[in-house]
Amino acid sequence: MRVALVNTNRMQPPIAPIGLDYLGEALHAAGHRVEVLDLCWEADPHAAVARFLEGAEFGLAGITLRNTDDCAYTSRQSFLPEFAGLVDAIRAHTGAPIVLGGVGFSVMPEPVLALSRAEIGVWGEGEFVLPELAARLERKQEWRELPNLVWRRGAAWQRNAPCSWPLAGLPPMSRSWVDNRRYFRQGGQAGFETKRGCPGQCIYCADPVAKGKQTRLRPPGAVADELESLLGQGIDHLHTCDGEFNLPMSHAFEVCEEMVRRGLGDRLRWYAYCSPAPFSPELARAMRRAGCVGINFGADNGDQEMLRRLGRGFAPSDILNATRWSKDTGMAVMLDLLLGSPHETRESLVRTMELMQRADPDRVGVSVGVRVYPGTELAARVAPSQGTEPLFYLEPEIAPLVFPLLDALIGDDKRFFFFDSSRPDRNYNYNANQRLIDAIGQGCRGAYWDILRRYE
Repeated sequence: MRVALVNTNRMQPPIAPIGLDYLGEALHAAGHRVEVLDLCWEADPHAAVARFLEGAEFGLAGITLRNTDDCAYTSRQSFLPEFAGLVDAIRAHTGAPIVLGGVGFSVMPEPVLALSRAEIGVWGEGEFVLPELAARLERKQEWRELPNLVWRRGAAWQRNAPCSWPLAGLPPMSRSWVDNRRYFRQGGQAGFETKRGCPGQCIYCADPVAKGKQTRLRPPGAVADELESLLGQGIDHLHTCDGEFNLPMSHAFEVCEEMVRRGLGDRLRWYAYCSPAPFSPELARAMRRAGCVGINFGADNGDQEMLRRLGRGFAPSDILNATRWSKDTGMAVMLDLLLGSPHETRESLVRTMELMQRADPDRVGVSVGVRVYPGTELAARVAPSQGTEPLFYLEPEIAPLVFPLLDALIGDDKRFFFFDSSRPDRNYNYNANQRLIDAIGQGCRGAYWDILRRYE
């Protein structure tokens, strides 16, 4: 079947659509003819849709939604109206069935389908189900029982049971279905996955909602093959797309060992998201030998009781240890904070800032207000029913004082970033961040927080 894949993410600086790249590979391996329209590069996306589809006869059009919004409490910019408009434009130029997917879609499938007036979606990964869906549509066979589908059944939505396939079943990833060279030139990094899914109990996190609660591991050899393919394209700065690279720690060691065995540690500079625990000096050294130059630890808070309430399985001492062990190897460290969740107090904020000072990371990211995603424990507590507009929770007790208090505690300490576009010199909301775009244009490469750290 001739299949169209459309990337709708137009955020700048640009982030390569790794899911679409993987999906193109899987469809191609199954014998389908794949054509990609990447709207990231188009000044007029609606005109680009018309040109791409004019005279073409596709059997299926897959449309990806990476982000529903910018995840920032201070701006709350939703990307869904633009996305719905693009779906309308595609529908106007093709009679092919339209299938929605992507991480953003998988967080809230039914509301996105309803808003965009589409009738089929794939929640979770599409590499296994979409090729089969395309094959059945081509053969005019029944498809509605396929796992991971969401589809309209009369006036209601039918969400089929999910299936988590072993990632060893993915084809080799050539990373050739999108223009990764251009993304690297204008976006400064590329992404790669070593696993999917997370069994964590974090009350706010959408990763288990979109990617499943069962951790599934990619074979280290397949990861290294993919990295070698990216290196062959001139791409040598990368970032993991895992929820947390060190969960489980044994697999992180295996991936690092394979990278070292192939000599990738001397040719790559990469960054990782990690949990402060489990972590060890040995893992820090293994990651550094494999080429890792920076870690973003999801610290969330520095108060023990708040960490417990958030469902985090580590203590403030783990944050201190992980930071020290990483810095001892020469890796840069970013600690990300998520402040204002239920039961946050003035005292917990003070303890958190005191811990950040003791930890002494290279940078601290301060995000105030917690994004409430459907399907999470936090949503069940504070907003069981919600629409498509970005919803945030900020503990009422600290809402009137949080920003003045943080300003007093942080002062002019340049190590602290804010998820706030009103502070352009210290803003780490990457959406339309002109300072970041300028830095990349001047040759800076790497994780965005580290580019901003070095771009003084």
